[in-house]
Amino acid sequence: MKREQLEHIIRAACTIADDGELIIVGSPAILGQFPAAPDELLVSMEAGVYPKHHPERSELIDGAIGELSMFHDTFGYYADGVAPDTAVLPQGWEKRLIAIRGSGTAGNPG
Repeated sequence: MKREQLEHIIRAACTIADDGELIIVGSPAILGQFPAAPDELLVSMEAGVYPKHHPERSELIDGAIGELSMFHDTFGYYADGVAPDTAVLPQGWEKRLIAIRGSGTAGNPG
């Protein structure tokens, strides 16, 4: 997944969840710190996301732009609506979040 594809997912997911910020988990999170990461690190076509302020709305994201959705069929990549406890993260991970900012996006890779 390229940075612009992740930004597209962020914009769509924020709109669907009516939340201005997302937490991104999994390999696409590297695009926060390294927007032009090498192709070897960008093989995933899905981004695990959950709304920062309304994590319970991740199911809405999964249903609207998740795997096998029209979004996925149209663009070839998709969001995987996940829960905050999906990934086991080290203590203090929230302090290391890096915001992804781009045309209408506000995402924080985790």
